[in-house]
Amino acid sequence: MGAPGTRAFASAPTSATLDFDCKPVAGERAMSTKPPSFSVGMEEEYLLVERESRDLASDVPDAFMKACEKRIGERVSPEFLRCQVEVGTGVNAGVDGCRQELAELRRTVAEVADGYDLAPIAASTHPFGAWTSQKHTDKERYNVLARDMQAVARRMIICAMHVHVGIEDDEMRMDLMGQAAYFLPHLLALSTSSPFWRGESTGLKSYRLAVFDELPRTGLPEQFESWAEVQRHLNVMMQAGLIEDGTKIWWDIRPSARFPTLELRITDVCTRLEDGICIAAMFVCILRMLYRLKRNNQRWRRYSNMLVQENRWRAQRYGFDEGLVDFGRGEVLPYRELLEELFDYIRQEAEELKVLAEIEHAREIVRRGTSAHRQLAVYHNALHDGCNTHEALQRVVDMLAEETLLDL
Repeated sequence: MGAPGTRAFASAPTSATLDFDCKPVAGERAMSTKPPSFSVGMEEEYLLVERESRDLASDVPDAFMKACEKRIGERVSPEFLRCQVEVGTGVNAGVDGCRQELAELRRTVAEVADGYDLAPIAASTHPFGAWTSQKHTDKERYNVLARDMQAVARRMIICAMHVHVGIEDDEMRMDLMGQAAYFLPHLLALSTSSPFWRGESTGLKSYRLAVFDELPRTGLPEQFESWAEVQRHLNVMMQAGLIEDGTKIWWDIRPSARFPTLELRITDVCTRLEDGICIAAMFVCILRMLYRLKRNNQRWRRYSNMLVQENRWRAQRYGFDEGLVDFGRGEVLPYRELLEELFDYIRQEAEELKVLAEIEHAREIVRRGTSAHRQLAVYHNALHDGCNTHEALQRVVDMLAEETLLDL
């Protein structure tokens, strides 16, 4: 997973290596004496489906959202399309708090939806729903988005999972963002839940990214050297009237425009809650590991977006099935091998945070497959049983509705 260069740990020439530079960064200002809080918050987006047809709900009643808000307050909100709903946790000291909140939020949304003959599914695309029959939420921000983006926005029947990690120092947040970008494909591969689009198997494990990348200001972040540099770029865009604020920057990882957090955005929403908690725990541990290196005047080696993009594409296309590129060795290695090596590097953080079981759950994801793998298996088994294509896709929706509530 690394590249040739100065290594902090020796390794056999034949083994994959996670590589970082062990030298002070010239001109870097001194670190704040106060470490980041590494607090955690999570957001999930769900699709609402009609129980009888299993199709996307074309026009969710306003009363549904009001009923959700009455029960869980500001932790639920409408999304761009009316067939979507977003939930978000509060600020938690660790991922266990997020687990408890998300379990409550999933249950509550499902209970309210049931009163309207609807069900939420935690999947990044619907197996056969058509964007042409969807309506967007009548809200100023979404009205502007629909007007500016046109069909690109109207196609956005996609859902994601976002993980916020508290890093209060602006410069630290930008430094860790640049280094953490390397790991984004590894996390995406564990989350994939969007193999279908408009009734067809796309051949991709995360077709959501193919849809989302049609928007501007998406994908891997630029490599910035300071918080001031980011602000200068944002100010140019805001002064020109291109964006209102930083919330219109939709990179795979970004400094939140609302909170002092680094926000993971590349991942699909995980159908099973425990899979999402695993990814959140890994993200926190990766950031804490990078912070530990920084305290020792070390840093993860930055690779060009051109190279990281190749792993991003492989994760989008294959998930973890076909491995990722080790840039140091110049070859594709099995994902299991890279995962075990990553565990070695973040084990100290996982033990300190008491999330070793959560990160090691990644082995279970690889063993049984992500939601995308299970959706495809249900689909092909249904075809083998004599179902037609539409009936097979309906079975996929049934599986998604069941597994959305499975770990609660």
